Amino acid sequence: MEMIKLTVTITCSLILQASNMEMLLQLVLGLLLLAANYASAIAIPSPQCQKQCGNVEIPYPFGIGVNCSLSVDFNISCQVQEGISKPFKGDFEVLDISLSDSTMRVLNYIVTYCYNATSNDMEVGGKYRKFDARDTPYRFSDVHNKFTVIGCNTLAYIFDSDNDTVLQSGCVSTCGKLSVADGSFSGMGYCQTVIPRGMDYYSADFDIGFNTSQISSFSRCSYAVLMEAAAFNFSTLYVNTTKFNDTYAGRAPMVFNWAIRNETSCEVAKRNKTASYACLSGNSECVDSTNGAGYVCTCSKGYQGNPYLPDGCQDYNECKDSSSCPSGSICHNTEGGYQCSCPAGRKFSDQNKTCNPDTGLIIGVTVGFVVLLISSFFGYVIIQKRKLNKVKQEHFRQHGGLLLFEKMKSERGLSFTVFTEAELMQATNNYDKSRIIGRGGHGTVYKGIVKDNMSIAIKRCSLIDERQKKEFGQEMLILSQINHKNIVKLVGCCLEVEVPMLVYEFIPNGTLFDLIHGKNQALQISFSTLLRIAHEAAEGLHFLHSYASPPIIHGDVKSANILLDHNYMAKVSDFGASILAPSDKEQYVTMVQGTCGYLDPEYMQTCQLTEKSDVYSFGVILLEVLTGQEPLKLDGPEKQRSLSSNFLSAMKENNLDVVLPTHMKGQESNELIRGLAELAKQCLDMFGINRPSMKEVADELGRLRKISLHPWVRLEAETETQSLLSGTSTGRFDIECATTRYPTQEGENLPMNPRSSYYAR
Repeated sequence: MEMIKLTVTITCSLILQASNMEMLLQLVLGLLLLAANYASAIAIPSPQCQKQCGNVEIPYPFGIGVNCSLSVDFNISCQVQEGISKPFKGDFEVLDISLSDSTMRVLNYIVTYCYNATSNDMEVGGKYRKFDARDTPYRFSDVHNKFTVIGCNTLAYIFDSDNDTVLQSGCVSTCGKLSVADGSFSGMGYCQTVIPRGMDYYSADFDIGFNTSQISSFSRCSYAVLMEAAAFNFSTLYVNTTKFNDTYAGRAPMVFNWAIRNETSCEVAKRNKTASYACLSGNSECVDSTNGAGYVCTCSKGYQGNPYLPDGCQDYNECKDSSSCPSGSICHNTEGGYQCSCPAGRKFSDQNKTCNPDTGLIIGVTVGFVVLLISSFFGYVIIQKRKLNKVKQEHFRQHGGLLLFEKMKSERGLSFTVFTEAELMQATNNYDKSRIIGRGGHGTVYKGIVKDNMSIAIKRCSLIDERQKKEFGQEMLILSQINHKNIVKLVGCCLEVEVPMLVYEFIPNGTLFDLIHGKNQALQISFSTLLRIAHEAAEGLHFLHSYASPPIIHGDVKSANILLDHNYMAKVSDFGASILAPSDKEQYVTMVQGTCGYLDPEYMQTCQLTEKSDVYSFGVILLEVLTGQEPLKLDGPEKQRSLSSNFLSAMKENNLDVVLPTHMKGQESNELIRGLAELAKQCLDMFGINRPSMKEVADELGRLRKISLHPWVRLEAETETQSLLSGTSTGRFDIECATTRYPTQEGENLPMNPRSSYYAR
């Protein structure tokens, strides 16, 4: 077209310069001849050309009729067979023509090789054994086709030369004694092999050394054909009958690759830009053929149609495809493409094809808001921090922190630390559950590690009332001044929280309860050691009652609140239920608290907690040491649930052995057992006025320990001669050797318990 325009322009210029009519006629005649030659070269099909034959569409450059195809090589004949129109290329029926793939599917003829029983010879049959596509636009597709052979004793070849001397490929198909199954592997009943690229001629033939003359159980025929691999599906009928040849009526689908072969490549065709250049559409592209020399045409991206026709490639509306734009966006079709737009505040991303937030817009809109928000936030944080500091200061004042500081200043030797909440949170890893070492009615106890790797026990108390808050500072002063080897030392506290937290020294070896009943029961502790631990606990309680000022009533004495340090020395702990000995009688009235099995009956009736209440609870501990039983058995008979009741009944009936364990009978001296039982009986008296003081209890335990260390010593006060024990037996407790001094925690050879335990009851 550009050549015609140029010619017309030059011709018109010459016409203007022509001096006579003769020259004008010559120029017009030359122009008409040039236009005719160009039209002949590009062979634009007439609108009247037939575009379909039967059910097969015939797209240009193919055509039916004169001047309806690009060249004679693309001519298709439409024939009527048995009343049905069918397209043919030569003798081959056309099944389909594809412009996008540049392929043509046809029916290729099957070559047969059968045994003739009459002549006793193998005979080759089939319409064509050879096919010559040289000097045409067609090449056998190496991608879609395979040389396929069917038979039970067959060797077939495929040649690419007309003299049958150049062997390209071949394969053997046998059946042997194996049964042939549908879809079996190649070589058993059939075989397939690939062909080379660029093949434009082939000849099929069979090896005469292989024949079916001796085969009786299978078909006497073998078959060979170059066919479309995807159309082949092996069946056992193919080797048992003539089913393979009958299925395709002697023909099988085959695929051609076609191209414009008058130029070797797109580069040459574009460079020459001859009148026969086939890509006529303005929106088409030239692509080199993938099978042999030449090129094919395709519509540019965003266009569809026939690239071999002028204006054949039209814009494709990509918006019809739901996958063009992401969900929620709007698709806009453009010439040769499309655009996606997103709602306000979002921007289309070409990279990942999504509607992402429009960061530029968002930043521009929100930067002022963010600055305002940050300013407001910092202002709020400052205000809240001031409020928090005021709250912490108020808590500190309510809990007696000011009084505590004044006392610490006046007594410079006071070893006491006031911890901040942040320090304790860091020490316990923000109160991690794995740090819990005890739970109870008064709070939870955590193990913590503070500076210098010192282990501490932090008790987070439960809520306390206003009266207790007022007395808390005074109690801290008293507890901080207690320095006794048998009392867990209070090393500090935290007062800037709503409920104060206490910080004690960490005691690693569990409790007396564990040693007698629980997880440490298997340590084989001697009875004299248990007696020593009870004596040390009594000394600690005696110190609280007698030497603290004012005296301190523990209020929850039990074996679980007697801790054992690394040398198994007793440490009285857990003052959550403790009170100061009141000076005002009205202060005796309080809510009953403590642990079932240890509670003083008098305290439960009067709600008056006294030093003798601690003595009663300690008497229950003596029973645990003596009998090895727990204070309360909820799973036993109702009359036998209380250890103290059972013991007092046995003492009243002068039958102590019913509550003693088997290993105790006869293992310890009668005087020691009788003395400890009598002491426990006095502590468990129903009337507090009849009970001994903790000092008297501690002194009596000291004297009883001498009995365990010096068996020949007799209690001077004991006048009874009848033994309270009957029978003798051996047990697991070992009597300690007598010495001339009291055993100390360093002198006792006790197993160490690697597990820490700390109880808050």
